[in-house]
Amino acid sequence: MGIKTTVNYQEEKAVYFKVLAGLLLLTAITFIQPHLFMAQSTFMAQMLIAVIKAWLIVMYYMHLKGEKLIGAMVIFALLLVLVFFVIVIGIDVSHFQFKGESYITEPITTGVTQSATPTHH
Repeated sequence: MGIKTTVNYQEEKAVYFKVLAGLLLLTAITFIQPHLFMAQSTFMAQMLIAVIKAWLIVMYYMHLKGEKLIGAMVIFALLLVLVFFVIVIGIDVSHFQFKGESYITEPITTGVTQSATPTHH
């Protein structure tokens, strides 16, 4: 026979409203952050906020809070993707073929100016 459990829906509803308030607060911080703090590392701050919001949504709204196996598999999959990403980026950077023409890898020259006289054909 099954075990009968009682659920206090008012307490659960309060938790969902707290999570919703947290998500709304994090969304507001997402818009405010570039103008107020950490202006030099906006990308990292935005990614941190996005990860926290995603974690809250997955744990509470997708009801994965008590699932240990799913959490472990998600972490394993993320680490696997990270490893492949680092390998692919490492190979790509080491074989960058347009080093001479790239504006990104172009050496910085100070004080040297070229004349802007047009050549006629």
